[in-house]
Amino acid sequence: VDDAVKYAESKNVLLVHAAGNDGKNIDSADNFPNAYFKGDHVKAKNWITVGASGDPQAGGITASFSNYGKDQVDVFAPGVKIYSTIPGGTTYGNAQGTSMAAPVVAGTAAFLLSYFPDLTAEQVKYAIEKSTQAPADSVTKPGSDEKVALSDISRTGGVINAYEAAKVAYELKPEATKPKKNKRAPKSSMKNNNL
Repeated sequence: VDDAVKYAESKNVLLVHAAGNDGKNIDSADNFPNAYFKGDHVKAKNWITVGASGDPQAGGITASFSNYGKDQVDVFAPGVKIYSTIPGGTTYGNAQGTSMAAPVVAGTAAFLLSYFPDLTAEQVKYAIEKSTQAPADSVTKPGSDEKVALSDISRTGGVINAYEAAKVAYELKPEATKPKKNKRAPKSSMKNNNL
């Protein structure tokens, strides 16, 4: 796995990883894969691990099932009642899990790169992490009833915010990364027949 992560880093690829759904601290429990390279305690710079946030009106900021860790979980993102495709058919439904939260982060990364294509994977990660929103109140530590600060169970102490991430990305390299104007198709020489 380390070779694949290093290869992705050499190609400027951001890896977005779901933290898992066991309600446990992955800093103290062996959790594989993770951002650390085997044997040398060095973290990949192109890796972001995502915990699942919930609905504040229906149970709290953190999802009760989400794994967490002050060192290994970088950000939280919505992972409860996510309307998505359902395996095995052509239907949709609500799903939950860090596997629903990670695509929110991956989608935000793609959104940033669509506007700022010159950013590196490390800069995209920085923009996402720097722009997280910390809750004003304490949160429930997943898998328990204990109240803690979100910064006690994740590295950034916040939930992803795509709008704020775009503002951070804009400031990173404004001259090289200003949004590109969309090119529209040229006007057609064909006349509308009012069909």
